[in-house]
Amino acid sequence: MLTDYVASRTRQLEPNLSVLEAEDLRIPRSAVRDTSTWTQQTRTLDALPEYLETFKQAGEDLRSTTEQMGTPHTLVVAVSGMRAAELTRALRQFQSKEVMVAKLFAKHMKLAETREFCQRRRISVGVGTPQRLRDLIDEGALRINGLRRVVVDASYIGQKRRGILELKDTHRPLLELLGMAKLRERFGKDSGQIQLLFY
Repeated sequence: MLTDYVASRTRQLEPNLSVLEAEDLRIPRSAVRDTSTWTQQTRTLDALPEYLETFKQAGEDLRSTTEQMGTPHTLVVAVSGMRAAELTRALRQFQSKEVMVAKLFAKHMKLAETREFCQRRRISVGVGTPQRLRDLIDEGALRINGLRRVVVDASYIGQKRRGILELKDTHRPLLELLGMAKLRERFGKDSGQIQLLFY
C-alpha cells in the first residue's frame, strides 16, 4: 500500500514523467518493512525512539555503531531542517560521548562543514533532509556500509498541511535518495539488507 501511495503521489506531482521515468522512481516493495504491528495509536515525536527499538535487529544496540567515522546504522529523512532538528532532539537517547545523533541538513551548515563533521565523528543516527543526505552519500562523507535502516518521517504534517510525501519540493529528492544505486542494491536483500520504514 505504501509503495502504491508513493507512486500515485509521483504521478500527481509529476504528470509529465514517462512510464519508464516513473518506474525508475518507484520504491521496490521488497524494501519496505511491515510496521503494522506497531501498537501506538499515533506516530508522535516522543514515540519515535520506542518505534526504532521495536523494529531494530535482534541483539542490536542503537546507542552503538561501527568505529568508522560517518557510518550511521540509521538515517531518518525529514521534510525540513526544522523538523530534522526536532527529530534529532527526540533521538538523543541514542547518543553518547563517543557516538552522535547528527543533524544533517542545510539550514545552518554548509555542505563542506557537514562533510567535515561526518568525517570526524562516529554517528549512530543521521537525521536530515533528502537532498542533503543524498549529497553527503554521493561525496562519501556519509558512509552506508553500516546502514541498516532508512526511516521516512511520513506521518508529520507541516503548516501547509502536507508532509514529505505530499510536497513536490521534498517528494522528488526523497525518491532520488531512495533510488540511489548504493541504497537500492541493498534493499530487500538477506545479507547486508537496508530496511525502509515509514514512520
